[in-house]
Order: sequence, then C-alpha cells, then structure tokens
Amino acid sequence: MRLLIDVHGVGWTLAWSIVTKVFAYTNHTVLPEALEKWPVSLMQSLLPRIMEIINEINRRWMNEVREVMGDNHDALSKLSILEGEGEHRMVRMANLAVVGSHKVNGVAAIHAEIVKSDVFPAFVEYYKRRGITDKFIGITNGVTPRRWMAQCNPELSALITKCLGTEKWVRDLSLLEGLKKFADDEKVLEEISEAKLANKKRLAKYVKDTLNVEVDVNTLFDVQVKRIHEYKRQLLNILQVIHRYNELKKMRPADREKVQPRTIFIGGKAAAGYFVAKRIIALAVAVGKVLNSDSDTSKYLKLVFIPNYRVGNAQIIIPANDISEHISTAGTEASGTSNMKFVMNGGIIIGTDDGANIEIKENVGEDNIFIFGAKCHEIADATRKMKQGTQWDHRLVDVFKTIRSGKFGNPVDFEPVLNSMENGNDRYLLAHDWASYLDAQAKVDKAFGDRRGWQKKCLLAVAGMGFFSTDRTIQEYADKIWKISPCLRPDPRG
Repeated sequence: MRLLIDVHGVGWTLAWSIVTKVFAYTNHTVLPEALEKWPVSLMQSLLPRIMEIINEINRRWMNEVREVMGDNHDALSKLSILEGEGEHRMVRMANLAVVGSHKVNGVAAIHAEIVKSDVFPAFVEYYKRRGITDKFIGITNGVTPRRWMAQCNPELSALITKCLGTEKWVRDLSLLEGLKKFADDEKVLEEISEAKLANKKRLAKYVKDTLNVEVDVNTLFDVQVKRIHEYKRQLLNILQVIHRYNELKKMRPADREKVQPRTIFIGGKAAAGYFVAKRIIALAVAVGKVLNSDSDTSKYLKLVFIPNYRVGNAQIIIPANDISEHISTAGTEASGTSNMKFVMNGGIIIGTDDGANIEIKENVGEDNIFIFGAKCHEIADATRKMKQGTQWDHRLVDVFKTIRSGKFGNPVDFEPVLNSMENGNDRYLLAHDWASYLDAQAKVDKAFGDRRGWQKKCLLAVAGMGFFSTDRTIQEYADKIWKISPCLRPDPRG
C-alpha cells in the first residue's frame, strides 16, 4: 500500500484492490503466542507511515464490518486489526493478514478446520454473511522426493525404480502406488531391509565420527528430530526412555535378553531465549550419558542426542529410521513435514492424531502407523481434568522420582522441566497421554519382532505416500490460490 500510494501515486481504492488480489495468507501455526502482535507505540515510533496506513486500513475495514454485523461489539472487537487501549494497544498481524488477503489456507486437513473453528471463527462468520464461503481453504503440505528420497536414499530409490520399471516416480510420486503389488514378494521385502541396513550403517558411522558413540545397527532405530518445543513433546519421549531404563534395571539378565533392543536418536534446536526447551535438551544429553555407559543395559537401550540438526545431517538420519516420533499434542501441529520424509524413507510413525499424521494414516493404512493419545475433540476435557489434578500413572511418578534422585545429574537443573508438568501446568497433556504412549511403544516392540510383517508395513507405508509430494502441493496452490497455469519452456533448439 505504501509503495502504490506514496511512490506510484495510485489512489487508495485501486491500491487496496491490487493488494488484496496479490496477497494470500498461509497460516502455519495455531499457537496463540506465535500469532504476532506488535505494540502500536513501537510501530508509530519505528514505522510511522506504515502505522498510519494500518490505521486507515482498519478504519475502512471496520466500516465494512458494521454494515454486515451491525453494532455487535463482540464481533467488532474480534474482527478489528487493533486491540486494546492506550499504551496496551496492539496490531494483530494475523487479522491484518486475513483482511489483506484474497485466500487464507491451512496446511493440513485438520489444521484448515482448526483455523476456521478456533483461530478465525469470527472472520468465517463475517464472510459467510457476505456470501463468501471459499476464502478459508486447506492445502496439505508436501516434501520434494528429489531430495528426500532420490538424493538422500539411493538404495531405496534404486529398488523403487527396479520394482516400478521406471524413474518417472521421482516426478510423479503417485506411481508409488504400484509398489503395493510387491507386499508379499519376499525378495523385494528382503531388499527393503538391505536398503534400510545400509542407511543405518551410514548413520552409525556418522554418530561414531561426530560423537564417538557406538550404536548397534541391529537395534530398532527410534528417531525424533525436529525443532525443540514443549508442544512437540520431546520431553514425553525422554520420560518414556527413562521408564524403559528403569524397567531394564529391575530385570534379571535372562529377562533382558527377551527385550527388543532400541537406540533412540533425538535432535533439534531450541530458540535462543526458550529456557525450558534448552533444559529439555540438557535432560536428553544427561540421560544419554547414563544409559550409554551402563554396562547392564546399554546393549538393550541407548539414547543419542544429535547436535546441530540441519538439512545436511537430516539426509543421513531420516533414511535410517525404523520408527519416527511425531507426538505433538492433538491440535497443536499445523502439519509437520518431517513425518512425510520419514515414511517416504521406509519408516513407520508413532504419533498422535495431529497435523498431517491423520492424512498419512488415511493413505498408508491404520495397520501401518501407531497412533496414541487424546483426539482433537477430547483436548478441552483432558485439559480440564489435568488442571483439576487428576492422579498420574505410577510409572510416570517413578520417572520423576528417578530424575529427582540425582541419577542424571543435579536435579535442580531439571526442576524447570518437571515443574512445567506439575501442579496443573501440563498444558500439552504429557501425563494424560502417557499410558497410551507406553501402550503404543509396546505395540511397536512387538511388531518390530515380526521381521516379515515389519518389512511389509514399511513397503506399504512407502507405497501410500504419493499424495505428499510438493509437486501436488504446488499444483494445488497454483489452481486454488495463485490461479496460474504452466508456462512451457521454449525449446532452445528452435
């Protein structure tokens, strides 16, 4: 608006018409703290002309709202770009994005519904009254199979090409469907395992070279690598690792031999000022040091925190997964994309009914994914129960006691993490989902012990991932939002 009006001399009405045709808003989070608000006083000080334009946008917008909603104060308050009074007056950037865009989209099916029902319900109602029912839509994320399959996993990619008889699947991922006919082909299933083993050896070498930790490639590789955040619940994973360790320590040596050995890999970065997330990393590292040096149990359980998680080492980590953890509290993860990468590389998800996990489940089949925890519609009631002080599972209580015993170092260092769950503070329902999570982990152990059954799960999981290519995602944006068609490159030969 500033450029069009101040630099190019365009009138307000035409400028606003251009702006709203140009811009669309893709929402990537439902967390309230991530929907930015900026103090009006700050913006007036730093960007006086921009603030002046925002005020005028809001004045005209509220006039439009009154024509439709009347003097409904509650509706006007929710739809305004500005909130608060005096020194507390704020610019709601998400509201500005909705008002200034011709489309608003979520990035997974469930996320698109949450955007409409929980984040912007007042806007949905306003546009509905104006007869506009297609402003809010959903376009599920995707990932590129060129990098996340062909480049990072040449062994599996070569097998897929051999089975399908073509390399065209790299550009048309829907062709993966053709792998389903090999679900009972023992030779192909063995070749999938061979490809997986090659990738696990590559990750084991990386871990040895960078961290000087030796891992057994014949154990179940359990991976959770992503940004460290309380809602992504790396803490839930660490707590179940401690529980697993406690159980192993109680066992006789003969009984340990019956346990499915597991190596857990956790990685990710925390925002610089995110104190609790930093403490969660510290706990993961501390637990790993104890587990990896325990001669009684290290054969059966290790935990490795991989530092400096990035695209480079992701291409080593992801192809090596047997299972991957996508365990955010239902309703908090917009989509996730690493979940797609892991399954494309022949791994199985343990996760919640959240984000794109739901659509992955629909595409790979319920037998080829391990789902646990509260569903989206159950969250409000679960939250109320946890705030009221519902009694915890005794196994979780024991884990807290282990941490506070000093087993993993000075417990004072981990009090902020433990306190984030205690006394009704368990915002992300770790305690609520705990028992269900342990049950799902037990199912994983049992399923992994059935070698042929596991191989079949992995093949069917890969075969179901054709929907999750960025090629499909970008085509949907082109069709539904950008309204553009392909522009063929001229033949350079004339």
